[in-house]
Amino acid sequence: MDGTDVLTTALNAQAHDLSLYGLFLQAHIVVKVVMIGLIVASVWCWGIVIDKWLMFARNKKAMDRFERVFWSGQSLEELYHATQQRSNTTTASVFVAAMREWKRSHERNASSMIGLQTRIDKVMDVTIARESERMERSLLVLASVGSAGPFIGLFGTVWGIMTAFQAIAATENANLAVVAPGIAEALFATALGLVAAIPATIFYNKFVNDVGRQTTRLEGFADEFSAILSRQIDERASSVRQAAQ
Repeated sequence: MDGTDVLTTALNAQAHDLSLYGLFLQAHIVVKVVMIGLIVASVWCWGIVIDKWLMFARNKKAMDRFERVFWSGQSLEELYHATQQRSNTTTASVFVAAMREWKRSHERNASSMIGLQTRIDKVMDVTIARESERMERSLLVLASVGSAGPFIGLFGTVWGIMTAFQAIAATENANLAVVAPGIAEALFATALGLVAAIPATIFYNKFVNDVGRQTTRLEGFADEFSAILSRQIDERASSVRQAAQ
C-alpha cells in the first residue's frame, strides 16, 4: 500500500462515524426501520416486565394476607362482608364468587343441595380461569418478541450487508475503510434483535412459571373451600331432614 492508499483509507475512516448513533444515522432506511422497531419492542417488553413483576408481587402478598385471615377462624359471613367491599383479586375473588353463589341460593331457598355444590364449584372454576387469563395478559408480546426479535435483526443484517457489497461494487474498492462501516451497521441490527429477544424470552419463561404457581395455589384454595362448603351443605341437608321428621 503506497502513501496515496494510506491517505485514502484514513480519510474514509474519518468520514464514517462508527459510534452507535453514527451507525444508526448512516444505515440504510430499511435497516433504520428495523432498528427503530426493535428499540420500540424492547422498551415495550421492559414496560410489560415491570408491570408483571409488580403484579405478581402484589398477588402473592394479597394471597398470603387473605389466606392468613381466612384460616384465622373468622366467620365466613364476616369475612365475606369485609372482602366484598374491596377490589378483589386472586384468592379473595374466588372466595367472594363462591360466597355470593352460596348466599344467592340461600336467599332463593334452593331445594337441591347437590346442585348448589355443583354451582359453587363451577363459579370458582370460572373465577380461577378469569384470574389466570388476567395474569397471562400481555405475555404473548414477550413470547413474540423473544421468538421473532433475532430474525428481524437478522433481516436488518442481511439488508445491511447487501448495501455494503453494493457500495464495494460502486467504488470498486474493497479495503477495510469501505467495508467496515456497512458491516458494522448490519451487525448493529442483529445486536438490537438480541437485546430485545433475550430479556423477553427469560422473563416470559419466568412469568409463565409464576402464572402456573399462582393458578395452582388458587385451585388448591378452591378445593379446600369447596370441602368446607360441602360439609355445611351436608349439615344443612341433615337439619332439613330432621325438621321434616
